[in-house]
Amino acid sequence: MRSPIPDYLLEVLDSCGEDGGAVADYIPELAAADPDRFGICVATVDGTIYTAGDADVEFTIQSMSKPFTYAIALADRGIDALNERVGVEPSGEAFNEISVERGTGRPKNAMINAGALLTHSLVDGDDSAAQSERVRAGFSRFAGRDLVVDEQAFVSELASAHRNLGMAHLLKAAKTLDCDPVEIVRGYTRQCSVKVSCQDLAIMAATLANAGVHPLTHETLLSRPVVRQVLSVMMTCGMYDAAGDWMTDVGIPAKSGVSGGVIGALPGQVGIAVFSPRLDSHGSSVRGVEAFERLSRDMGMHLMDVAQEGRSALRGAYVTEGDDPMTVYEVQGDLRFAGAETIVRAIAEGEHETRRVALDLTRVYRLHDVGRRMLLESVRRLGEDGLEVVLVDPECALPEAADVGSERLTVVDSLADGTAST
Repeated sequence: MRSPIPDYLLEVLDSCGEDGGAVADYIPELAAADPDRFGICVATVDGTIYTAGDADVEFTIQSMSKPFTYAIALADRGIDALNERVGVEPSGEAFNEISVERGTGRPKNAMINAGALLTHSLVDGDDSAAQSERVRAGFSRFAGRDLVVDEQAFVSELASAHRNLGMAHLLKAAKTLDCDPVEIVRGYTRQCSVKVSCQDLAIMAATLANAGVHPLTHETLLSRPVVRQVLSVMMTCGMYDAAGDWMTDVGIPAKSGVSGGVIGALPGQVGIAVFSPRLDSHGSSVRGVEAFERLSRDMGMHLMDVAQEGRSALRGAYVTEGDDPMTVYEVQGDLRFAGAETIVRAIAEGEHETRRVALDLTRVYRLHDVGRRMLLESVRRLGEDGLEVVLVDPECALPEAADVGSERLTVVDSLADGTAST
């Protein structure tokens, strides 16, 4: 069976409007971006990648670099030490506002430019070049491949970095920044000029969603306390002066960038990245925000919509014995997107040498809307593939199955009934 998830992602891209917003024009290299590019990638915490559209097109990471540099600095300095230098409060201001806290001289958080400049200065390294290389190498480990700096974009952005230079000199005057403001702006600009794709960003976000363990290499890159700190600041500060709207409408820890990307990390489930260069008044991708709203609504991804418990959704998969064997998938628990995706993937990857496939919902005690729709689509596609489907549903958890309209579907109350129906 072919998984329905890539088709759904294509539908999301098709449903998001093309009007509104404009590419960033204060950086010449960004002003030349193709405004019609649109890509999306969803990476699960166990390493499955789903893409649609321009997911492999590279662009500069820009402000989406901030959570990852913050993570590196937290790992280098420790959470308490970093909190003394950079705050964690939402600023309520635009990303490039020139401001610091009164009395302390601290930037309000690490997601606005002032905080990101200071955070970059706190990464370990003997000099600015060493710090920049540590950041680039760290990003590469998060992405699972060697990332490079777009030198042309770096030169273009550095030439117009007057506002960031003003912030850096303000931090220096407030005695918050210890080193040369010009060198820090140079290093931060290189950080923002690292080239990534949607797929890179989704994998990087999935590493945060997976408590710091890389979903593909299985390497532990960050400690759990560091990940919790990063995700918390992303949730409250990552979308700048639109953070409140984002929290209520989307509810996923996120970060945007003026190149047109938006990343989200849903703890324990997925990393998501969307790319579309046209920006809104907050400096976030218009279609990227719309796509995240759609994903959150359709897939039940809002962080405050808490599952009752997180047991494994796939209890077992096996083939029955007898003259007419049957491939059985036993489903259990509270089925949301991540759990349903596990089931859908197992079915999609199954060899199915039997003519019949059973989906046993006996131990399912809650089916969220996204889980219901994904299971129904799987039942439909199995029928299209020419397989007989037996739905074991004693509690009528999936009453809509009767509407699938497949003559190859049989609904029974027990697996024994399904075996007897041959």
